Amino acid sequence: MSGSNPKSAYWAGFRNGAPFVLVVVPFALLFGVVATKAGLNLVETMTMTIAVIAGAAQFTALSLMQEHAPTFIVLATALAVNLRMAMYSAALVPHVGTAPRWQRMLMAYFLVDQVFAVSIARFDQRPDMTTAEKTAFYFGAASPIVPLWYLFSWVGAVAGTAIPASYSLDFAVPITFIALVGPMLRSLPHIVAAVVSITASLFLAGLPYSLGVILAALVAMVIGAQTDMWLARRKGGAG
Repeated sequence: MSGSNPKSAYWAGFRNGAPFVLVVVPFALLFGVVATKAGLNLVETMTMTIAVIAGAAQFTALSLMQEHAPTFIVLATALAVNLRMAMYSAALVPHVGTAPRWQRMLMAYFLVDQVFAVSIARFDQRPDMTTAEKTAFYFGAASPIVPLWYLFSWVGAVAGTAIPASYSLDFAVPITFIALVGPMLRSLPHIVAAVVSITASLFLAGLPYSLGVILAALVAMVIGAQTDMWLARRKGGAG
């Protein structure tokens, strides 16, 4: 096994994370614009984007805030949207669970889809990496993504105040969600969960404050997990 080289691992992570700039920049711009259209001022928009750093949850929260939903509903729905982060965290524990606490805290804060995807792929490909190299790679992958998320959210918020109200941008939100979810449908459990969530959301659309989103997410997760277990049992039986 080669010696530990965190610096080299950091730059490898940076190179792997860099292509996602093409997604992060327009998405951050859109959030900033939509946030100002929803009534948030620049300080409120930036506070939200820095504190939450989760695009899907932020768009969901904005939508509910526009419907004047209770704060509890806004928080609960945003949490439901972000429950996948718990699974991401569990997957990372075997790789970086022995890192210093302060590093793990920062990694939890920077845990976004793109950083997780490139990091877990590299960790699986390179089981010989040390914990220090893995944490360095992770922070390297986050480096080109997170700062640009902040910057272009600010640019979008500033630009949003200059866009006439007659130029409705609401259509862009569902398109953005499709772009986020589409690449994640890589297996049968993913597809089943997506179909169930869509179907359940349509049936529960009449519930107030978009509560159907939370219920649909819970049902989809349960059925998706059951599908995954069924596939594992089937594979085990075949073996």
